[in-house]
Amino acid sequence: MQLIAMITMLIDHLGAVFFYEERWMRIVGRIAFPIYCYLLVVGYHRTRSKKRYAGRLFGLALLSQIPFSFAFLTLGINVIGTLFVSLLIVMAIDYFEKNKAMQWTIGILLVILTYFPMQALAFDYGTYGVLLVLIYRYIPNMWGMVGGHFALNIWNLISFGGVTQMYSLVTTLFIAGIRSTSPDAKTEVRLPRWLWRFFYPAHLAIIAWIEWQLYDIKWTGF
Repeated sequence: MQLIAMITMLIDHLGAVFFYEERWMRIVGRIAFPIYCYLLVVGYHRTRSKKRYAGRLFGLALLSQIPFSFAFLTLGINVIGTLFVSLLIVMAIDYFEKNKAMQWTIGILLVILTYFPMQALAFDYGTYGVLLVLIYRYIPNMWGMVGGHFALNIWNLISFGGVTQMYSLVTTLFIAGIRSTSPDAKTEVRLPRWLWRFFYPAHLAIIAWIEWQLYDIKWTGF
């Protein structure tokens, strides 16, 4: 799944920056983000140190910010920052794992408290991303995940008009299909850790560099 996430994300970003009219590239790109959310939950479950896991994610978010800003010409926060916030909320909820009522209270409160700051700072995917991580983390039934993700996409469609985002449900259907037929199946391709961790900032840096070169060519051509 890591390889699928990387390839589809690259297609999405190339479409967003260079091929504006190729809508199919943005549709294909909807596959990527749910995979990152799901693998975040898988990694959180398997890691030996949740604090170190969060620390690595925070460092990667910082490393990715400048390439992200230059590639998309934005002051918003990159998607790794969104995943980092999601992880902190999961850690806070799980701190009260013996008290379900408190978990619900903390979860709802933190989602509400982070909603407006994430909107104001233009976090990539924003609260949508946070809620998708929570769906993958706390809905144990795989087909329940599909229903939760579908409801989230409907909310996103009504609130922000994100029609293209509806295609992201394909990823959750894929995950649910694998888990329902082979619960113990591995869903990750074993890529080198450095490649998985640094692909995001590295490919954004390359896109930003190519973009700068193209703009430079246009400017000197006048």
